[in-house]
Amino acid sequence: MKLVAGKIRSVGLVANVEKHSCRAVVQQAARLVRASGRTVLADAATARFAGLKCAVAPDAAAVARETELLLVFGGDGTMLRAARETAAARTPLVGVNLGGLGFLTAISARDLARGLRAIWAGQFTVESRPLIAVSGALSGRLLTRTAVNDFVVSRGSGSRLIELEVTVDGEELTRYRCDGLVVSSPTGSTAYSLAAGGAIVSPSAPVFTLTPICPHTLSNRSVVVSLASVIGIRALGGRVETLLSADGEVLAPLAAGETVLIRREARAVRLVHLTGDSFFKKLRRKLSWSGTNV
Repeated sequence: MKLVAGKIRSVGLVANVEKHSCRAVVQQAARLVRASGRTVLADAATARFAGLKCAVAPDAAAVARETELLLVFGGDGTMLRAARETAAARTPLVGVNLGGLGFLTAISARDLARGLRAIWAGQFTVESRPLIAVSGALSGRLLTRTAVNDFVVSRGSGSRLIELEVTVDGEELTRYRCDGLVVSSPTGSTAYSLAAGGAIVSPSAPVFTLTPICPHTLSNRSVVVSLASVIGIRALGGRVETLLSADGEVLAPLAAGETVLIRREARAVRLVHLTGDSFFKKLRRKLSWSGTNV
């Protein structure tokens, strides 16, 4: 479904209410949206936080269902949370960056007015990013969760290495002794996977990246497999606490012998990018790549 600027009648506002700097930017956004002739809808926490006098919905998912565009104020963490919560509505998200690197955000807070003018003029594209899902019976209970960036199986507070058996479509890939393993989506290649030494992947490449964290064997390197694959991770040994996380949030411990399966989710996240911006341009800017003269 293509988003047409002229059909954006209502705009949702969702903010990281723990960032005090968000308040003035959210208030500015509400004024700019109203000045363009569009209506404003905010989730209850954002409306209360910014003192907005506008229509209010209970949460981000409800805001997304009732609007044609969602402005998300914060950093990549806020975008990850909003993307997971609103994916079912398929409403395009515009990230307004008040955080650090901001690979998922489209507009910096200081350029908010210019960015919104570009959107009203139709100077944007909408990119679909796949979600990934994990499932498994842990401690006798079925766990399922989605993520935008990655799932990580890692050691807890102890200093010992954990042992993991990893399969791809049922075939054994290898056994790791390591501090953990990052299984990232294309979007997540610039997050924890990158910090752990994984490859940078174009968001349009349909692949998983499996990146061990501090592996005991130097031959264990990052592995790239099809996004259509099913990744199995089984915890081996029970002496070290092993934890499963999604987009940085701890979900549950993995006991010895327990297995989780990671696969592509049917749903996707739709992100708005301003015309003239691109993943590679953002990569050069965020990572300060300038090249060299030979």
